[in-house]
Amino acid sequence: MKIEPGELSKSQAYKLLISALIPRPIALVSTVNESGVVNVAPFSFFGGVSSKPPIIYISIDRKRDGDKKDTLKNIELNGDFVVNIVTEEIAEKMNICAVDFPYGMSEAKIAELTPIDSDIVRSPRILESPINFECKVIKIIEIGEAPNSVVFGEVVMFHIRDELLEDGVVNPKKLKVVGRLGGNLYTLVDNIFELKRLSYEEFKKIYGLND
Repeated sequence: MKIEPGELSKSQAYKLLISALIPRPIALVSTVNESGVVNVAPFSFFGGVSSKPPIIYISIDRKRDGDKKDTLKNIELNGDFVVNIVTEEIAEKMNICAVDFPYGMSEAKIAELTPIDSDIVRSPRILESPINFECKVIKIIEIGEAPNSVVFGEVVMFHIRDELLEDGVVNPKKLKVVGRLGGNLYTLVDNIFELKRLSYEEFKKIYGLND
């Protein structure tokens, strides 16, 4: 089947995209407003951009009424945010944070998540998450008809629980990370297999390729 994006409504295009672009990591983003109230919200249009310096992005849609989401307002106010990785242990709390609460209500308090001070940025990190990225905003780009605000942030501090690290990398079998699918569906990264990336010389040897 071929589907022309121009023939779809925004909702139809969104549902099709998120049901096909799977699984997606979830950024549970913590920020703080001018009164010191902690906002926590999940975003799955999220990923890495570069490694040195480490830069990530999150894409933030508008509310149904066209207003900016609280996360974006706070990011624009302070110029920073924290990405907290979502695991099985806090999946239900993450879902509570997705509720469209009125501005000024703290999702952290409602979901019983614990904000703790970051080392560098004003936005707090979430204690219950085993991995936190403290980020300073590099650039915000408005894109699309909605529009979406794509926030690029430089990771200025990693916080990773000791038991997850092995030889400088995170052991995915210990992390029990949650991925986002379409609709109300999620997945656990618990069925892991390995494929070694081959060098050209290894490929030639294995597959009998001649120069």
